[in-house]
Amino acid sequence: MFEAGDIREWRGHDVVDRDGHKIGALESVYVDTVTDQAFFATVTMGLPTRRRLAFVPLLGATVGPGYVKVAHTKDVVKKAPAIDTDGELPAAEEPAVFAHYELDYAPGGGGERRLARR
Repeated sequence: MFEAGDIREWRGHDVVDRDGHKIGALESVYVDTVTDQAFFATVTMGLPTRRRLAFVPLLGATVGPGYVKVAHTKDVVKKAPAIDTDGELPAAEEPAVFAHYELDYAPGGGGERRLARR
């Protein structure tokens, strides 16, 4: 798994799917608040006038020269929950992000958020 500090250095680099197709550009990293490990990234997608940030897990991701390769296909990422380029992920929508990728979701022990943007 990537260290949160290391993956942030890849901001602006291409994100490609498991088959090498470009999805978009890495915009930000969300860490798991329980482990402080990089868990999701947001990828800038869409037309210049309709950009959005789609969530994609970093689980199984690898880096290459100038790109981050994720373990999901471009089609799966395109259908993932997304936010506006200047938006924030509401806490109530965190479970949907995990569910889209069939990942288990549990809020923190005190009911706090599971994801934090770094």
